[in-house]
Amino acid sequence: MTTETPVEEMSFETAMKELERVVDQLERGDVALDASIALYERGAALKKRCEDELKRAEEKVAAITLDANGQPSGTQPLDAG
Repeated sequence: MTTETPVEEMSFETAMKELERVVDQLERGDVALDASIALYERGAALKKRCEDELKRAEEKVAAITLDANGQPSGTQPLDAG
């Protein structure tokens, strides 16, 4: 069962859990064709949300700067290129 929460409002964890449910339903094959298409579309949106959130997190981590002792000391802008 999927939720009605808009994908763009979901946290990474929530989107991932729902994506797992969608994949499980599709793999079982006990869903009508029209429902399967809707599930596939929802799954694609959930996958994109997860990818976007991971990329955002990776960019945040990449921007962390370390001081001489190896401790986080702030962030730096990411290169646009």
